[in-house]
Amino acid sequence: MAEALRAARSVPALDRILSLELARVTERAAVAAARFRGRGDERAADQAAVDAMRLELNRLPIDAMVVIGEGERDEAPMLYIGEEVGNRKGPKVDVALDPLEGTTICAKNGPNALAVVAIAEKGGLLNAPDVYMEKIAIGPGYPSGIVDLDASPGENVRALAKAKGVDVGHIAACVLERPRHAAIIEELRSVGAAIRLIGDGDVAGVIDATEPEMTGIDIYLGIGGAPEGVLAAAALSCIGGQMQGRLIFDSETARQRARQMGHTDINRKLDMTDMAHGDVLFAATGVTDGNLLEGVRFTKKAIVTHTVVMRSSSGTVRWIKAEHQDLDKFDDAI
Repeated sequence: MAEALRAARSVPALDRILSLELARVTERAAVAAARFRGRGDERAADQAAVDAMRLELNRLPIDAMVVIGEGERDEAPMLYIGEEVGNRKGPKVDVALDPLEGTTICAKNGPNALAVVAIAEKGGLLNAPDVYMEKIAIGPGYPSGIVDLDASPGENVRALAKAKGVDVGHIAACVLERPRHAAIIEELRSVGAAIRLIGDGDVAGVIDATEPEMTGIDIYLGIGGAPEGVLAAAALSCIGGQMQGRLIFDSETARQRARQMGHTDINRKLDMTDMAHGDVLFAATGVTDGNLLEGVRFTKKAIVTHTVVMRSSSGTVRWIKAEHQDLDKFDDAI
């Protein structure tokens, strides 16, 4: 996996100006969604983010297809899987997106709602079906294979603690608060690890593990959405983290859908490069305040946004605090 990452970083295929252009995409969606914070209307917040993101994506100099989106074609006007975006005048790329990751979070004005987009060379992002995925993820700086999806939660946090040079009690795991994770939570606590339970937003949960000194999160464990897993893998591929996933199916219909999307071995363990490889760009803008990103601020004179932009070919991470003084420009998008 490390060799694949080095190879990906050595051959930039996307124009680096797209890094900043991608920030505008997530900024626009985040501002649109933020106007609905705390109003209890998930659908309105999500639709506003979708409309704003589509508008900005179609201005980009790319010939793109959505491979991770808001649903299937018959669910339009969402940004659906298979939708073509961009102005068709640039490189052919795959797009993974979530205009509002954490719709419930936004509706309740809770922490860690994000607007998220990743783009990669054509074929660089896994076309994941809308099913669950078992996941494990850590940030950069550890030997390859230090954690493994097939190991127990206790074994993984012990291995991570050893690699980090700390006691297990100094390891904090992020886990979605769901009944299905009761056994994971119990085992983690039994070995002495700390747990941060989150209600929603597992893209943010995985990304938090990339900056443990800032977020207090060392590892992400558990079952969440497969599309969100691909978005998180795109971010981790940019900074050298580690992630594994395995698709989970609850029906034969879902299995058939996965095979139609090209998944011949639907039960195999996916590593990070299976989910995102080549030249990858990732951007996320905070909608509400979170561990890594501040939420949108509305002032009398400007709209303030906080964005992170990452690129795999250079390993660059940019933090962008922007003041948008042309308020009408954002109002036109929603």
